[in-house]
Amino acid sequence: MTTPSDARAWVPDDPTPDSLREALQACRGCELFEDATQAVPWRGSFDARLLLLGEQPGDQEDRQGAPFVGPAGRVLVDALDEAGIDRSDVFVTNTVKHFRWRSGGGKRRIHQSPGRGHVEACKPWLDAELALLRPAGAVLLGGTAGKALYGSTFRVGEARSVLRDWPERYPVSHPPGWVLATIHPAAVLRADAGDRQEAYDGLVSDLRMARESLPPPPG
Repeated sequence: MTTPSDARAWVPDDPTPDSLREALQACRGCELFEDATQAVPWRGSFDARLLLLGEQPGDQEDRQGAPFVGPAGRVLVDALDEAGIDRSDVFVTNTVKHFRWRSGGGKRRIHQSPGRGHVEACKPWLDAELALLRPAGAVLLGGTAGKALYGSTFRVGEARSVLRDWPERYPVSHPPGWVLATIHPAAVLRADAGDRQEAYDGLVSDLRMARESLPPPPG
């Protein structure tokens, strides 16, 4: 039996939000499904003006079936609120839809960053989401999201806090008007205690820049 190289076989030909969400759970496009509880879809409206693109689900996301509901998610919610971003106007998704982890002993599951092959295998799902979206702007949360769009040379430390164009190497029907890279909220949690507030403040500052760069809401 040939091992599939990506998720194309599972993505509906003419997807709707409902068909996309249902089809995602059947995906066998890479081996990550074998150890994951479930595939984790997006959260938010396809009419949202701001796209937030993260890395992959974490432990709690895998268990609950929604993105950014664990510790990093709480950081993100606080940062969005402090930046003045209306969470109902945000579409949140991950580059990779299954949780990659290794055992930490007992029931503990330790996050492992997805490899390039996992990002490529999951790309058809992101493509399908982007085909349904028309966001005014996009925020990339961390290096995995940045590399998925801009290639392997992307570095968050060099690219963050700057508005840039959607990459030509990743054509979509309705590209956002701008893209802003920042750290992943988990990086705040990983920072040394003395540096954590500075890391959080930097995330809030970047999100505030995103809010200020959005056009006024319709109506």
